[in-house]
Amino acid sequence: MFKPKIKIPTNFYLIVGVGFLFWMLFFDSNDFYSQYQLRSKLIELEQEKKYYQDKVKEVEQDREALLKDKDKLEKFAREKYYMKKDNEDVFVILEE
Repeated sequence: MFKPKIKIPTNFYLIVGVGFLFWMLFFDSNDFYSQYQLRSKLIELEQEKKYYQDKVKEVEQDREALLKDKDKLEKFAREKYYMKKDNEDVFVILEE
């Protein structure tokens, strides 16, 4: 009789374990690819959170500085919103 040279494992627990591992790696809703995508999204969102927290701190510092110093408030209003006094002319120069 012809005997195959490759021995096929017949251990029930090994077959079930490999099947379970294969299922969890590729077919389950929490497979490795989905977990990788979720982890990448989490890292991206944490970076955005840190960026916006830094921006909030920066804006709060600017706000405090503007509320304390009237000269800075006037400069900010003139530069940002192009405000002027009644007897002044404002020329806006845009750079390309």
